[in-house]
Amino acid sequence: MSHTFLLESGTWTLQGTWLDKGAMPVPVKGKIIITWSRDDWFNMVMRLVFADSDHENIDFQYRGRFDTGNQRYTYVLQHTELGRVEGEGWIAPDSIIQRYWALGDRQRRSGFETLYRVTDDRYHFSSGILAGHYLNSALEAIIERAPQ
Repeated sequence: MSHTFLLESGTWTLQGTWLDKGAMPVPVKGKIIITWSRDDWFNMVMRLVFADSDHENIDFQYRGRFDTGNQRYTYVLQHTELGRVEGEGWIAPDSIIQRYWALGDRQRRSGFETLYRVTDDRYHFSSGILAGHYLNSALEAIIERAPQ
């Protein structure tokens, strides 16, 4: 079984829980669209929606490219809360691991994401955003391939 998330074009849904420091967990839903261009660049657009909360939606727009061997990649990201972001990712046998950092950010915000493959159509997703050395928020969710 190989990875289908990120390595293949497709649409995915996300459902989980958002945690902010000092606040109660909030349900979150989302949609992820991944496309590949002919010159081997990927684009990923993700929107997180907080339906039962006053938390603003969060939008992500990734653009990246894999290194030789398709096990490591770099990307740039436009994030509605963090602004301009750069990151790197690794493709492991059972997971996809990403780390990123906000550019020109006085709070020194950075983050991580881990996608653990459960099946070809389902991943467990966990992420966190840090300010300096402190965890500010986290997300735990299930990502599933949308029916075509």
